[in-house]
Formats: sequence, structure tokens, C-alpha cells
Amino acid sequence: MKKIIIADDEENLRRLLCDFLKREGYEPIEAEDGIKAMDVFYQNPDAALMILDIMMPGYDGWEVCRKIKEISDMPIIMLTARSQDFDELESFESGADDFVTKPVSLMVLLKRIEILLKHSAREIRKTDDLELDGLVIDEKAHTVTLKGEMLELTLKEYGLLIKLMSNKGRVFTREHLLDNIWGYDYEGDMRTVDSHVTRLRTKLGEWGYEHLKTVYGIGYKIEVGMNE
Repeated sequence: MKKIIIADDEENLRRLLCDFLKREGYEPIEAEDGIKAMDVFYQNPDAALMILDIMMPGYDGWEVCRKIKEISDMPIIMLTARSQDFDELESFESGADDFVTKPVSLMVLLKRIEILLKHSAREIRKTDDLELDGLVIDEKAHTVTLKGEMLELTLKEYGLLIKLMSNKGRVFTREHLLDNIWGYDYEGDMRTVDSHVTRLRTKLGEWGYEHLKTVYGIGYKIEVGMNE
């Protein structure tokens, strides 16, 4: 039974969505604000999807979405009571996969959930996609091991490694990584990316120097050997 996190400060709507999703064969998990949404996410790393309200106490939905997308590819559907272009644009810039305006049509929401789950990387990725030369990333447990040894990474280091390992051989510019990992509203400069990559490469040791490559004047990539 797939878990779906429902984060919304409207109790009546949460109960309606929970009851509906239970009838459809899902296991709903509730969160009444943004801080609780993050707690529930960390407690349920195997959750299949999140339905996330924009206007909530604690963290708003956009901030929750950005935090989750730094470390996970879990699909997120944003909810809003306002039909404004800004809300929709900000949701997608925060990393959301879909956007629904209240009042919610339950059957339309169900179809959107089914489509996202069908096409999500979590469903279609091969089990060895995030393994390379002894490095293994377990996204459900949010762990990284290298030749059996657990690595202690910060959230940003983990986010960088996930992004690069999910697209082996592809070069990402510093600008892209800064926007994707730190968020569009981050006010730092490109040296932040460089310093984090340097620390990540050091933690990865020989593996890092062999596979985490700098493409001078452009950015970074995970280099795959000829036999991979």
C-alpha cells in the first residue's frame, strides 16, 4: 500500500482527502503545518507522493517543497485556494510536479496522482541507477555508502551527489546546481557550489577524484568509466 503525505492546515480537507485515498487503496499520512510536513517526510522516506498546501503555518508549502526536492525525487502536488499565476509559477520553480486549485475535484486529483506515480523516477528507475564503482545511494533511507562504509554528508552534499548520480555523464553548470540545490532565492555566489563540491570530493576520497569531475569553465559531472 503506497503512502501519500497530506500536508494542509485545513482539518476538514485533510480528513476528506484521507478518507478518499483510503478508499482508493492508499495509506494517507497527515501533517497540519509545514514543520510537521518535514517531520512526517523524514519519518516516512518510503512515501510515494506528497499533497502539499501552499499557505501553512511554520514553513509554507514552497519552502517545504524546496527542502524535500534537495534530497528526494518524491512527486509533490501543490494545493492553493488562490487561482493566481504567481502561485503556480512559484510552485513549479520550487520543484513541484503538479498544481491543483481548491476546491479540489477528488477524481481529478486521483488521476493526477496516478499519472505522477506512473511516471515518477521512483517507479521507473532501475535498481542500479544510483550505484557506481562501489558507491551506493539508498534514497529511501537517505544513506550513502562507499564500499560498504557509511558516509556522513550534509543535506547540500547529498543533494549534489543525487543530482549528479541521477544523470551520470551529464555536465551541470554551477548556475543550474545553485538554482536546483540551493533554490532560486538563494543570494550567495557560485563559489558556494565549488566549495561544497570540493568537500564532497574529499569525503568520497579516491572515488571522488576518479568520478566527480570538474569541466573547466562549465561545471561538474559524474564520469562513468568505459566498462560501466
